[in-house]
Amino acid sequence: MRIGELARRTGVSERSLRYYEQQGLLASDRTPGGHREYPEGAVDRVIRIQEFYAAGLSSSKIYELLPCVRDSDGGPSAVATPRLVSDLGAERDRIDRMIGDLLRSREVLDEVIATAKEQSPPPAAGDAVA
Repeated sequence: MRIGELARRTGVSERSLRYYEQQGLLASDRTPGGHREYPEGAVDRVIRIQEFYAAGLSSSKIYELLPCVRDSDGGPSAVATPRLVSDLGAERDRIDRMIGDLLRSREVLDEVIATAKEQSPPPAAGDAVA
């Protein structure tokens, strides 16, 4: 498939797909005319890359991780190094800290919302409620 189709099927911009290639995260063949051609499995690969970016991983960490993950289902492959295991454990700890921070922020927001609701006068008859 061409880059435009891969972009449409994954919701990722063509520019991002070219960047993934530049970083060694995604591979394509070239037609005689110089156009990129991707295998069907590229869809799963791009989805995996997006998941790792969403988790806050850098492109260099994703580059190390991709050989250890099956594109089709995200499950582990047989390739992993002790250093990668250690690095990924550190990434997981970082994500856990971020989750904790987000949960605390949500609790504060919930308290502010509850307090604001208690202090707000009830809407007058005929007033539109937003």
